[in-house]
Amino acid sequence: MDDTEFEGQDGAAAELCDLCGEVIADGSELYFVAPDSSVVHLAHPERDGQRWIVACSREHGRQLVEQYRARPFVEPELWAGKIARALAEHPDGLSPTELAEKTGLTPEEVERGARWQAEAAADWYRRFGGADGPPP
Repeated sequence: MDDTEFEGQDGAAAELCDLCGEVIADGSELYFVAPDSSVVHLAHPERDGQRWIVACSREHGRQLVEQYRARPFVEPELWAGKIARALAEHPDGLSPTELAEKTGLTPEEVERGARWQAEAAADWYRRFGGADGPPP
């Protein structure tokens, strides 16, 4: 174990409450799931769009779930994540047709996901990287 890990009961790794940051070392943590279009699981695609939450109490868990439910679930954001995962697994690149096959998305969803990612990147660059957008 290094200095970035916490040890809990019986030597198991401790958890942190996602709301208050409390260290939960006695095994009393509670787990919740909430909708979140920014979540794409590397090894479990069936869990895409589901945020795993750790809480120190039922009240903190409910608060976190409500926070995520109040956020918009943006399908193109989820599709962009699925596309990114497929591209990471295929460093030689994929055609739009291959992307649809690898992600389970329709060609239109692939197009909309790619467009969402490009728009998000351009927005980020305008906000944080420069007023004129991404370099040519």
